Amino acid sequence: MDGEFALSESSAIAEYLDDVYPDPPIFPVESTLRARARQLQAWLRSDFMPIRQERPTSSIFYQQSIAPLSSDAAISVEKFCSAAAEWLSHGGEYLYGRWSIADGDLALMLNRLILNGDDVPDRLAHYASAQWRRPSVQQWVRKERPAFPEAES
Repeated sequence: MDGEFALSESSAIAEYLDDVYPDPPIFPVESTLRARARQLQAWLRSDFMPIRQERPTSSIFYQQSIAPLSSDAAISVEKFCSAAAEWLSHGGEYLYGRWSIADGDLALMLNRLILNGDDVPDRLAHYASAQWRRPSVQQWVRKERPAFPEAES
């Protein structure tokens, strides 16, 4: 909520926040990098459904997933880690030279795996850890959340 205005869908929220509260920007300022960040975000949300289903965000904040990854999810993890390694092949601290919301999204996807005990290459684990330690991210991580809904019997 922003006053009386409510919005759902994380990409719409991020774009709204960047428009209304542009300082500091949460997307890269350069238009080609901004487009790349949005492309990466869309790809994370659409192409890795087996990971998202078997390692949901709730498994980071509430209850770890104990089941091993399915073969579909394992293939998705291979594809994801290969792409993430390529995106970070420049060796920098951030995807696009300075922090952007795409770094937060990539770290969250990596942490779906890392915090559930799945293997992730060291370079990607270090990147995710560095992003997770950011004060703004820690403020979000430590935010009070409602109790985890128990499955009805």
